Amino acid sequence: MTSAPEYLHALLLDGQGSARQMNATELAAWQPDTGILWLHLDYTLDSTRHWLEQESGLPELATEALLAENTRPRAAVLDEYLLLFLRGVNTNPGANPEDMVSIRLCAGARLVISTRKRRLVSVSMLLERFTRGQGPSTSADLIVQLSGLLVERMGDTVEELEEQLSDLELDLLTQPGNEIRQSVRNLRRQTVSLRRYFAPQRDAFTQMLGERLSWLPVDMKLELREVSDALLRHIEDLDTIRERAAMAQEELASQQGEQLNQRMYVLSIISAIFLPLGFLTGLLGVNVGGIPGAENEYAFLLFLGSLVALVGGLFWLFRRRHWL
Repeated sequence: MTSAPEYLHALLLDGQGSARQMNATELAAWQPDTGILWLHLDYTLDSTRHWLEQESGLPELATEALLAENTRPRAAVLDEYLLLFLRGVNTNPGANPEDMVSIRLCAGARLVISTRKRRLVSVSMLLERFTRGQGPSTSADLIVQLSGLLVERMGDTVEELEEQLSDLELDLLTQPGNEIRQSVRNLRRQTVSLRRYFAPQRDAFTQMLGERLSWLPVDMKLELREVSDALLRHIEDLDTIRERAAMAQEELASQQGEQLNQRMYVLSIISAIFLPLGFLTGLLGVNVGGIPGAENEYAFLLFLGSLVALVGGLFWLFRRRHWL
């Protein structure tokens, strides 16, 4: 390299699962025969853009891919480089899991350059493996382990969603309400958003399996297939969660409709009771001559008694017909 970029980390792999951090001088003097280099950059920095475009020596398409603002999970081969766009679940504090964090990689036999904007926990976990001597030993191994960690974090998020849905389903049977309805709606939205990124990521893994790269051996492809199968299981679990959430919403709608029907039923019973009372009081309230009992001092009490008897008769009739 003619110069060293401003990097998040620059690791020289020793091929045994460990790596050491390179300083700017060592990085500027790096050559492919020095060892496998993993260079991790922040693509939002002007210095990163300048180095990638002017001094990295990468093909123009690779540079554009590493600096792309909006990406969708996919894989492509450019000469002997593998261009890989992946996304991980956002587990940063205060963030929503469905707000996926993207990472862009341009990988070759001796050099792996990755760029990101926001911190990705899977990258931090991969760096910890290097400190324990359990990190990648080759470029292909780095791609596979990073993909595996991304999928593992996805699995943790899917399990959390399943637990949340199980709790909501239990609450649905005991204390349904508007809060549960909103929680189920949010859960369903999260599953839809996550699946929108999970499915293309598996397609990217499948595309990698079909590529013929000299530095991507068969055993690494078999491990990548396991990662892809694990991601497929997570996608299927998301589909199951989405269906269960839809059923929960239907149950909530059914309960709401039942509650509405019960209230309408009560109002109908009340209307049926007061309808004859209103008719009689309205009829006797007509301000014309000839009203029965107008001259009788006990007529009002008799009228009240007849109304009470009428209400009692209606209650008896409704009880007998099992309407109450």
